[in-house]
Amino acid sequence: MSMRKGANVPVPSATVRVELGWQGGPGAPDVDVSALLLTAAGRVRSDDDFVFYNQPVHPSGAVRHEGRRQDGTGVLETIGVTLSGVEEEIGTVVVAASTDGTFGQVSGLFVRVLDARSGAETARFDATDATSETAFVLGELYRRAGAWKFRAVGQGYASGLAGLATDFGITVDDPAPAPAPPPSAPLPVPVPVPVQRAVTPPEPARPVQLSKITLTKAAPAVSLTKQGATSGGMRVNLTWSAAVPPRGWMRKGKDAVRLEDIDLDLSCLWELRNGTKGIVHPIDNQFGSFHQPPYIQLDHDDRTGASEAGENLMINLDHAAEIERLLVFVVIYAGATSFAGLQGVATLHPPVGPPIEVRLDECTVPSPVAAIALIENVGGELIVRREAKYLLPAPGVFKQQAADIEYGWGMSWQSASKD
Repeated sequence: MSMRKGANVPVPSATVRVELGWQGGPGAPDVDVSALLLTAAGRVRSDDDFVFYNQPVHPSGAVRHEGRRQDGTGVLETIGVTLSGVEEEIGTVVVAASTDGTFGQVSGLFVRVLDARSGAETARFDATDATSETAFVLGELYRRAGAWKFRAVGQGYASGLAGLATDFGITVDDPAPAPAPPPSAPLPVPVPVPVQRAVTPPEPARPVQLSKITLTKAAPAVSLTKQGATSGGMRVNLTWSAAVPPRGWMRKGKDAVRLEDIDLDLSCLWELRNGTKGIVHPIDNQFGSFHQPPYIQLDHDDRTGASEAGENLMINLDHAAEIERLLVFVVIYAGATSFAGLQGVATLHPPVGPPIEVRLDECTVPSPVAAIALIENVGGELIVRREAKYLLPAPGVFKQQAADIEYGWGMSWQSASKD
């Protein structure tokens, strides 16, 4: 049923799918949907109550960012809500949208609520009066007398996703300009003050990062295509450091690792849509090629960890349609037996959109092979998925072969080394 701004309707379903739709096409700005879980005070309890592309699942599991798809009329992006699972403290689930242009440039913007099982439409609101807004609250699911309703809101914001989130109590990691220095003043006369016991202030909550995507267990995937990263070169960078051992460097605690003795190899198993497959890594100088298949190239082999730039893979997204899947992983070639003593960071730098970071800091097994990220072509959309998986090669199995076996590449292997 179509609604006017301010109207509300009952929502009888226990589980709903909230779809935000618009007309895509050349020149149309991109749109992202998000949800905020609010208490009766109209504020979030913490930044965890913000569900969006970089934090797609609420800790309760009741609200989920379910991604995007095309249909016959345009683009749809979906938020799934299990109303029966929403915590009692939460009274409202706000459904919002943001754009990298203005909503006056977005045609056919609407939000609708569907029964998740039957697909029956419960409510629909078409936003027709947008102009210069860069963020919009389209509607809200809210409790009344133990039941759920949906209200058409249609409130615009000129401050984008960051401004909208801040208004509801989200702490956004958005660097502000440095304040101007205060005018000079006479030096104060020192006076004695009573000595007070030092109090350690509580650690502040980490702000939501809108400018960088960190893939985690709770938010493991992101779409390169959705970010607009469909052409140009994407750099995959690997850097690492060593954890300081508990007993100090001089006494050589059991977790001590010397960076100058470590050689990590950034590697990539690749498969193209024509069925060809292979590996890019420093072994046997298989550095790949950027402009020729496999359209992946390793820049150099950092054998000590001393390079500030680390090691870098370049992926040619001009040929994204030819890519079936890529597995980015790292192997300890020499100098350590496990990632347990290392702290690695892999960062994907798309040509468009924020960088994507995967941290390798949770190894609890004696593994010399770490799968970082899997990039897959899913229906023409390139999806990056965090793996952070540590592999234990079986006896007689090469380290690189262990990644092949784990992900089913099906390649033949023989002994080789660096020059």
